[in-house]
Amino acid sequence: MSVRRNTALALMVALVVAACGNPSATRAPQATGTPSTSGAPMTSGPASAEPSQAASEEPSAAASEEPSAAASEQPTHGASDAPSTEPSTGAGGGDVDSAAADLRTTLDIRLGEHLMLVAKATGAALGGRTEEFDAYGTLLNTNGTELGAMIGSVYGADAEDEFNRIWSAHNGFFVDYTTGVASDDQALADGAVEDLTTIYVPEFTTLIVSATGLPQDAVESLITDHVLQTKAVLDAQASKDWAAAYAATRAAYAHMQMMGDALAGAIVEGDPAAFAGDPDAPAVGLRVALNQLLQEHLYLVSFATGSALGERSGEFMAAGKALNTNGTDLGAAIGQLFGADAEDEFNRIWSAHNGFFVDYTTGVAMGDMAMQDQAVTDLTETYVPEFAAFLAGATGFPKRRYRSSSPSTS
Repeated sequence: MSVRRNTALALMVALVVAACGNPSATRAPQATGTPSTSGAPMTSGPASAEPSQAASEEPSAAASEEPSAAASEQPTHGASDAPSTEPSTGAGGGDVDSAAADLRTTLDIRLGEHLMLVAKATGAALGGRTEEFDAYGTLLNTNGTELGAMIGSVYGADAEDEFNRIWSAHNGFFVDYTTGVASDDQALADGAVEDLTTIYVPEFTTLIVSATGLPQDAVESLITDHVLQTKAVLDAQASKDWAAAYAATRAAYAHMQMMGDALAGAIVEGDPAAFAGDPDAPAVGLRVALNQLLQEHLYLVSFATGSALGERSGEFMAAGKALNTNGTDLGAAIGQLFGADAEDEFNRIWSAHNGFFVDYTTGVAMGDMAMQDQAVTDLTETYVPEFAAFLAGATGFPKRRYRSSSPSTS
């Protein structure tokens, strides 16, 4: 027990350092480009669509703290500039909360969730954590059916069925690849890559092109890149190159937004009456960028705490570093909106809340209920009021709007 306690404490101290980091080391928000769908030939509207590297000791293609080469060379297909930070106009926030904006946001969130759940499932499988793998596999399946339902709501039951068939198969091919890598079965791994590139990519490309009218070469490129970037995550996980694994995970996660943006734009263009608004409006781009970073924060927290509680120190350190970078990205987005002072205040509060979760995780690892209780108190009585006041002061929204954990008295 003492060894476990000492290990957990050492890991938690490391997370404090990683979470606090250097608030001035800001970067622009990730993945704010929006693949343009303007000018894409629309062969049919949505209503009429009838779609029917192995692990080694060498660093993977993503083995750096910067996005992998595969990510940096993505064709943008007319990607727009980063979203403006000017507030949207019109009643109810204008385009920011339109049906088109909701479609784009939801697609991006669910596609990003797919990537994170894949990374969690394959990491558990490669680490021999069977129960964890099974749980993430169930969540991955649920995510897939939710995506299928979205497709079905636009293009009909046949398209939903075809999406579910292809999507389920591609998940299975990644399971085969992971199994091949874990068992050192090169033939199985190579066969899975062949299935992904010669079955999944062409079939999914055909489905998307026939439904949306997007250019085939652009769609095929996006889907192929998804395969290669996900493979880079698995390869880095298998070789325990955790810095590469988390760099690849962030790059692949950002890439899923490119897929969602392209699909959302085509759906709206094909049926503007059903999806009013402009999905590419600057205010919508800002909404998407913030949602993506906040969703990524939650997943990176769970990666960090899971590896800390599992005493996987190498993975823990890399997850903590990725979490810190995500935090500075969020701080940079706040700074673009409200200025340097607001960015500094955000970074102070955000780092403190990471530290409170560090305390809670340490308390859980040590079986120290008093430490857990104090961390919860710090989160609810220090972080929540401070962050609510900060957001209310910056945005003008009433503080109670951010106190979602407090029961309404109305």
